[in-house]
Amino acid sequence: MNPEDRRPPITPQLALRVAILGGIALTLFAVVFFRLWFLQVLSGDQYLVEARENRTRDVRIQAPRGEIVDRSGEVLVTNRQAVVVQLEPQALPEEEITAAAEWGQAMTKRSKRPEGRKGPTVAIPPIPTPELRQRFRRLGRVLGMRPTTIQRRTIEQLAVVPYSAVRVRSDVPKAVMNYLKERKETFRGVDVDRVYLRNYPKDRLAAQLLGYVGEVSPAELEQRRNKDVKQGTIVGKAGLEYTYDRYLRGRDGAKVLRVDANGRFSSDRPVRRREPIPGRQLQLSLDTGLQKAGQDAHLAIAGSLPGAFVAMNPKNGEVYAMGSLPTFDPSVFAKPISQSRFEQLTSEENGAPLYNRAVGGLYPSGSTFKPITSLAALDAGVYSPESTIADGGCIDVGNQEKCNAGKVANGSVDLRRALEVSSDVYYYIAGMELFNIGGERLQKWSRALGLGRRSGLDLPDERAGLIPGRPWRERVNKLERKCKPRNGGRPCYVLEVRPYNLGDNANLAVGQGEVQISPLQMAIAYSTIATGGKVPRPHLGLEVQDATGATVQKIQPGAARRVKIDPAHRQAILDGLARAAQGPEGTSTPVFEGWPHDRLPVYGKTGTAQRNGQADQSWYVAYVDHPTKPIVIAATVEQGGWGADRAAPITCRMLRAWFRVDAPCQGGGSNTF
Repeated sequence: MNPEDRRPPITPQLALRVAILGGIALTLFAVVFFRLWFLQVLSGDQYLVEARENRTRDVRIQAPRGEIVDRSGEVLVTNRQAVVVQLEPQALPEEEITAAAEWGQAMTKRSKRPEGRKGPTVAIPPIPTPELRQRFRRLGRVLGMRPTTIQRRTIEQLAVVPYSAVRVRSDVPKAVMNYLKERKETFRGVDVDRVYLRNYPKDRLAAQLLGYVGEVSPAELEQRRNKDVKQGTIVGKAGLEYTYDRYLRGRDGAKVLRVDANGRFSSDRPVRRREPIPGRQLQLSLDTGLQKAGQDAHLAIAGSLPGAFVAMNPKNGEVYAMGSLPTFDPSVFAKPISQSRFEQLTSEENGAPLYNRAVGGLYPSGSTFKPITSLAALDAGVYSPESTIADGGCIDVGNQEKCNAGKVANGSVDLRRALEVSSDVYYYIAGMELFNIGGERLQKWSRALGLGRRSGLDLPDERAGLIPGRPWRERVNKLERKCKPRNGGRPCYVLEVRPYNLGDNANLAVGQGEVQISPLQMAIAYSTIATGGKVPRPHLGLEVQDATGATVQKIQPGAARRVKIDPAHRQAILDGLARAAQGPEGTSTPVFEGWPHDRLPVYGKTGTAQRNGQADQSWYVAYVDHPTKPIVIAATVEQGGWGADRAAPITCRMLRAWFRVDAPCQGGGSNTF
């Protein structure tokens, strides 16, 4: 062998490199080997299951919502099954999805503009493609609908919930259901299903309290209360349906169906099925008979004028009746509702039927505020129950003359007679004296009795209202100074920036000025006086029940607050309220003519509130003591005139129904504030 053919020996460095490369190769081989072994041996069953599940789809089975019943078990809200025709959004062209999103954004911008400057309604975009127009035309012939109507419903629903089925029509006949099911290829993307719709046996009764339901929106899915809710679920949107949604909703089931390679269902027979769990039943403190009596009385006496009433047990806060007029038919929300129809229900021009004036309507209360001023004046020592003043009909408040209605002079009046004849002069003086003492005595007593604050009622739309005073005025002045220059010099919050003054407190003493009070708050204030200092926590929900009516959970409204009221002061106020309802000069005595005061004494107060640019607002609040059926009722009618004209006879008729007595309950007879 030639010396040239000899290979040089491997150096240690080269041997090390070869060993490292071999080790890496061996490691990589081992990783691949063990990964394949893991997939084939250890995870084979799991992937086999997943492969099988790729051939199936879960179809949600809607759970029926729980019923809502009144205190005696009478059904107010139940369910009924209906056949609905829906469009699957994944079968719609991308142009349609985009058009819906753009339309929804435009409508959102419009809704944020102030009332009166919203501009015209955003037009529904046209059907984007000829193919979709043909599909809508074909479906419309079967359903008896125009393609433009199908387009409108599609856009409106996709704008709210982009990825959920679009409900085109509800309550279709069985023949239509069978026709569409037999022709799935012809009606691509059309689905027919059975769903539960809310049913209202009492028609419009207590509509604002009960509320309505709808498909959960993307924004609602992000809320903490809906953390376990899946897209497509029907949830409470307003009223008690919203407050007690977690009890009423139930849990949806599902059926697993086979699909082909294109994702279409190959059979209607489920592979497996999970049954839905129905929602719980909710029992309310509401009395259906009294609720109907209140709504009927308002329509008979006030006609189309807006208004509200609240009836409650002053001792435990149970709400027996709560109405807001005009009202609406809640069944309109059982099916898809158009944006234009929704705007009609919220428009002030139509009386805003969706608006619950009983808890969200904030008004000056007129003379129904005087018992609160009485407590403040008595507690501060401004008056004693026997103190008298000379009521000459008018009095100077600062640089303004303030007068009784018609400038009627009542002569010498003490607290009891001041309430009986509703002497404004007596209470103007009380308001001025309380202002001069300082310490915001009138404001503190107002808030202690439940005014200017939320009560904790189990409804989502309660508003706090306003009891004006020095701190409030300073705060709003500061806001006004900042806002007015940016608003082109126009007022934002108040007409003028100034301190809270003597005249403001005098106005507050008679329930006027900037004060804003709801009928519910006035009912709470009178309940507190009636019980001697127990501030009730109003509530509508009593208990959650199962399908048999057995109690699952008692609803605890929370402990009542207590206010210290001098028993002598309370009695003097009740005496005055009794004289106002049955005394010879009582402001509501004519209304309660023929009422059995000997066994059912009425303690009541009229109120006539003045509102800028509107006719006077009628108010009445009454308390009737009874060993088993005590009740406080507060009623108001916007632009209803004197308190004795409309609000008092409405209250009288409700009391007549509650105690089942025979009394005429005729309005009129008193022209006092």
